[in-house]
Amino acid sequence: MKLLATCLAVLALWAPVAGAVEPAELRTLASAYYVWRNQQYPVSSSDQGLHTGDSRLTDYSVGAVAARRQRVKDLIVQVKTLDTSAWSKDDQVDQALFLAQLEGADFFSRTLQREETDPQVYVGECSNAIFSLLKKEYAPKRERALAATARLKAMPAMLADGRRALSKPYGLYARLATDSARSMGSLFGDSLATLTVDLSPTERAAFQSARDAALRALEEFAAWLQSRQGQNPEFVAMGPEKYDWMLRHVYLLPLNGAQVAMLGEAELARYRGLESLLPDPRMANPDPSRAASIPKDQQAFLAAYESRQTEMIAFLKARALVTLPPTLGAFSIRQLPEAFKPTAPGGFMNAPGLYERDTSGFYFIPTYDPKSPNFYIRAAIEDPRPILGHEGIPGHFLQISIANGLTNEIRREHGDGVLIEGWALYTEEMLMRTGLYPEGSAAQGQILRLSRYRAARVGVDVNLHTGRWTFEQAVTYFMEAGGLDRESAEGEAAGALASPSQKITYMVGKWQVMRLLGKYRDHAGAAFELGAFHDALLANGSLPLSVSEWLLLDDRSSLDAARN
Repeated sequence: MKLLATCLAVLALWAPVAGAVEPAELRTLASAYYVWRNQQYPVSSSDQGLHTGDSRLTDYSVGAVAARRQRVKDLIVQVKTLDTSAWSKDDQVDQALFLAQLEGADFFSRTLQREETDPQVYVGECSNAIFSLLKKEYAPKRERALAATARLKAMPAMLADGRRALSKPYGLYARLATDSARSMGSLFGDSLATLTVDLSPTERAAFQSARDAALRALEEFAAWLQSRQGQNPEFVAMGPEKYDWMLRHVYLLPLNGAQVAMLGEAELARYRGLESLLPDPRMANPDPSRAASIPKDQQAFLAAYESRQTEMIAFLKARALVTLPPTLGAFSIRQLPEAFKPTAPGGFMNAPGLYERDTSGFYFIPTYDPKSPNFYIRAAIEDPRPILGHEGIPGHFLQISIANGLTNEIRREHGDGVLIEGWALYTEEMLMRTGLYPEGSAAQGQILRLSRYRAARVGVDVNLHTGRWTFEQAVTYFMEAGGLDRESAEGEAAGALASPSQKITYMVGKWQVMRLLGKYRDHAGAAFELGAFHDALLANGSLPLSVSEWLLLDDRSSLDAARN
């Protein structure tokens, strides 16, 4: 009853709003939406540090999915009809950002029909439901174990809803989901068992029963997906028209798909050429045999990886390249859970959650194997600093930590992937060009290779999702053009397939940051300082760079180009 009353109160704020209104009404509308969204997606909320729904899963019944889609669609109409002509620049920015957030939610659910086509939605709900309870000590173990029991107990019904919703599961998505579902044992087993030490015998028995039932349901879900192989297309691309719409309306990017693909080709050619100009081009291909020492085991590997952050922070401070806020938490390196390996072969970053009090963060690196052909393992053994800087400081961890501290709710809630990944990729080369890495070193070669394969990601994403390439063509391109081993190339192609547009964010974002940097320097003239540019850019949060250009330079031409 309490939850129903809260939802009714939130929905009451969504009475039709149109015509001339005050900016405060936009912010009230946005706040109500965030409350509703967090209630609708409790697992995502847990992942962001909001733990009021830790015992629930998302309702994926057909009716609930349809109701959410309609609510977002109706709200888009309301926000579009607001008369903002008399509003200040900052208020108009917030309207553009909130509309982009809504259109992104609408596009990936209703337009792309992810609930009907992508089984990873449901398997991901299961893995993240548990992972979000494990990753930080936000509450006593017993409390989190009881929440885990409730979520595990709800998984069979949620997966059954998934089967009913999946009217046309694409074959490639189904195989990725199957691999992930069958890798859940370690996450639900040893990892989750660490929370159960304070449970009573009755509570532990309930936990074990719920866990066993959840694992059986996941296996049954995987078997069901396998039984349907060949009944539906391997993959259906969104096509160029939808792709272009997404770039302009969701990312506020003043480019279409063809222009993005051309940018990727240009940057790929540049970084392949720069590799060839190294005194020893082989330095672009990480080789553990060149390392001064090779870690003896997983713990030594993680410790060696993490230890290099201190020297990087000292370099940033000595060169005044960026201001580190006093509230910045600790950043650590951890092992990647097996359940996430199919689509994240290089690991992934876990920044502080949007609603968390704990300001620490961490990066998941694949399981250590000194003989592994995996690019990320080899690079981390030889010199972890390029990837460490990307994921930690001055990259994701720093940037997202600053964004989480914004007082403007709409901007704090905006997580533009182009800025987030573009900034992190930009910092790799920025550190190289400001002198952290010696000329011709393995670190310098690694940075060129990292930019090369991020450029290759652009072509893969655009061509996969506009329907020009098959999955195998994408894998081959990553190997031949990007310089990756087959394991990494398959994982990269799977990630591109699983998350439309995510792979373009790195190089497109880096290009936009570089473009804005040049314009900012011209604008500042003799007063230009690189660190001042970095601080000004990060102070706005994770916003589209077309919006940052308007805020920093009072130039809205890029935003207008995106919205027209």
